[in-house]
Parts: sequence; C-alpha cells; structure tokens
Amino acid sequence: MEGQLNNPLHGKTLEAILNELVEYFGWEQLGYHININSFNHEPSVKSSLKFLRKTPWARKKVEDLYLKMLDNK
Repeated sequence: MEGQLNNPLHGKTLEAILNELVEYFGWEQLGYHININSFNHEPSVKSSLKFLRKTPWARKKVEDLYLKMLDNK
C-alpha cells in the first residue's frame, strides 16, 4: 500500500485517464502520440476503452503519456 501513495495512476480509472488525455491533447494529437486506429479513425471513448482494456501494450502507452502530461502541467 505504501508504494501506491506517490503513484499518480492509483485510484484513476482508465476512462478518467483517457478523458483527461482527450481534453488535454484532443483526438488528433492523441492519435499522433499513440498511433492506434481507435484514436485516429472515428475516435470515441467507448471504442478506445474497449481496445485499451484488451491490449496491454496500448494501455501502457496511454498510461505513460498520461504521466508525461502530468509532468508538463
């Protein structure tokens, strides 16, 4: 538990992370940073979440971008 205290991902849902990224970058820039179809072709939170939940490497990229975004705020 103690290791989670400084983890900015702790307690954040994937949906909340994705919504913050979309708000910060917009779909076009998000698709530029992470080149996946669910961000580039008819993007939606629902379709993106479905893909990210099934694709660990893509979820990791989203989480990493989120952490970079937090560092730049």
